[in-house]
Amino acid sequence: MNGIGLVLQGGGMRGIYTSGVLDFFMEKGIYFPYTIGVSAGACNGSMYISRQMGLAKRMYLDYIDDPRYINYANILKRKSVLGMDFIFGEIPKSLNPFDLETFKNSKDKFLIVTTDCDTGKPVYFDKDDCQDIFTIIKASSSIPFITDPVDFLDMKLIDGGISDPIPIKKSIQDGNDLNVVVLTDSRYMRKPNNIKRAVYKMCERQIKITDHILNMHRINNETIDYINDLEKEKKAVVIKPSKNIKMGIVNKNKSKLKELYELGYEDAKNSYLKIKKIYS
Repeated sequence: MNGIGLVLQGGGMRGIYTSGVLDFFMEKGIYFPYTIGVSAGACNGSMYISRQMGLAKRMYLDYIDDPRYINYANILKRKSVLGMDFIFGEIPKSLNPFDLETFKNSKDKFLIVTTDCDTGKPVYFDKDDCQDIFTIIKASSSIPFITDPVDFLDMKLIDGGISDPIPIKKSIQDGNDLNVVVLTDSRYMRKPNNIKRAVYKMCERQIKITDHILNMHRINNETIDYINDLEKEKKAVVIKPSKNIKMGIVNKNKSKLKELYELGYEDAKNSYLKIKKIYS
């Protein structure tokens, strides 16, 4: 089976919706030959490639009350709100082990999207060409103002959602005429005029990436329009929240997280016939 891609949007804690979608896929034995993910989408995608059903859900829920995971007090100390070393180090390597061997041996293509701080352009990493996968996923998930950039190969890398929030065009460029797109938020973004001054002040040494952050809404909205057109042309199956569960990028409300996970599972289930038609 060739030419079918799975595209996973990010969204911080909203990514637990994608966990529900992918757990349904794994339950049904649905594995696509090509997956590309951004930020939380990359986290979920990695555990989909390693065939570990339920692992992503546990990653979101089991440690949510641990101050090493989320600590709002760090804002006052000008430190990362998210404990990135804990999330991408201690949890997958010891507390909730990630099956690195199955991941590496998988024949499925898996790409991770990051953003180069200096250029504002996307940088794509293929799992088969990258030895330090946790660092790359950490970079893809490094949200500006919330976490620090990641130094890698003489680059400073941050959240791939800044430059390529829903990498559908990359998937098509790589030869996938059909795509399943999992969105955690399909709404249009507003122009961020109210934070323009703050952004420039916080990123005054990185003018290019600052301009890119302030242009995110245009990139995101154009991509949403493009995906909607592909769906009308039956070139894409889009799975997105069927009801609005209000949740920010960083959220510790366990009941809402569980609700969003269950919604992802049910939305995937309701899309099963469409998925099965293009998958078989």
